[in-house]
Amino acid sequence: GKLISSKQAPRVFLFYKPVGFICSSNDPQGRKTIFDLLPKNLPRLISVGRLDFNTEGLLVLTTSGAIARYMELPKNKWVRKYRARVFGKLNRDRLSALVKGITIEGIRYGSIKVEIDQEKESNSWLTISINEGKNREIRKIMEHLGLQVNRLIRVSFGPFLLGDMKISDIHEVNKKILKNSLPLELLK
Repeated sequence: GKLISSKQAPRVFLFYKPVGFICSSNDPQGRKTIFDLLPKNLPRLISVGRLDFNTEGLLVLTTSGAIARYMELPKNKWVRKYRARVFGKLNRDRLSALVKGITIEGIRYGSIKVEIDQEKESNSWLTISINEGKNREIRKIMEHLGLQVNRLIRVSFGPFLLGDMKISDIHEVNKKILKNSLPLELLK
């Protein structure tokens, strides 16, 4: 018969993280973590990158440390796309200048692409694309431009999309999509 390999093929899941949870497996401050929300029958999962406490949206989880590292590496240029609801007056020139990157308080942020989806008196919705997610990057940059982020939702990470998932939904990425999205050696 066939040899059964003890090594399981890596698995990747997409999870819609709600606001009010952290992404690490334990929190010294005792806040709730995303692992409190996940179904108990899942294998041990690693979160690819983080979304902070007040950010919601797409979180990629995997059983493979190698896949997590690959997706997180800035040189692999996986675009993270967010929708942000911001409060304050939009300055279109300053927003479009972010494509060149920006330095705030000595920290250099790479190219940020901002599209204005909806501009209203009180709140506007922006779509923001970045290649690497430094800690609280979007909030810090918007604040620097005089905008207050009052909702932040990650809608995609590389080829993986939030789509019409609801808060706290989790589903597994099928093998075909993984094969099209990741180097084959990571999927063995």
